[in-house]
Amino acid sequence: MASATRAALLPSPSLLRSASAALLLPPPMIASSRRTISSPSRRLLLHPAVKPTRADLPTFRVRAARTESGSVSLGFRAPHFELPEPLTGKVWTLDDFESCPALLVMFICNHCPFVKHLKRDITKLTSFYMEKGLGVVAISSNSTITHPQDGPEFMAEEAKLFNYPFPYLFDESQDVARAFGAVCTPEFFLFKKVSYAFWFSEHGRTFY
Repeated sequence: MASATRAALLPSPSLLRSASAALLLPPPMIASSRRTISSPSRRLLLHPAVKPTRADLPTFRVRAARTESGSVSLGFRAPHFELPEPLTGKVWTLDDFESCPALLVMFICNHCPFVKHLKRDITKLTSFYMEKGLGVVAISSNSTITHPQDGPEFMAEEAKLFNYPFPYLFDESQDVARAFGAVCTPEFFLFKKVSYAFWFSEHGRTFY
């Protein structure tokens, strides 16, 4: 699964949406107007007593391959899944959440830069809503051939390290990701329980 170009974590947790990922390259060297190079020794002269202006500060160049999420319509029924949890060895299915009024399905992985940025906040936010009855599950569908750091043993370490309150499941075949239409990490799908099934309610680019 690919990482998209950007992500944001906004203060109000009223909706749950996906955050895109970006690869930040080291800042380029910025020439300061308060230094000169003399000739012939070409010695660098600085003025440390002068406070730097905004123009003197380094900037970041963002470079990433953009990956768009697939279109999912309201009323989309949550696909069935049956996946192992590396931390405990338990196999989880959609039916394990049937008592919950709503279900948040998160597609994440270990290596994604913006998943790393959001891990602690995701833990806090999901813990808050799980206490109110929200069902939450995280799924990693990344190939361990291209990203061995996303393998089951490392997933178990991540879940333990960040004390995830939700099961973190491994989708080795990527069939579940395809069923949900997930193509990015992190990507969030919120389903509302109506009668006997979970129906798609909210999805997007920003984690509110």
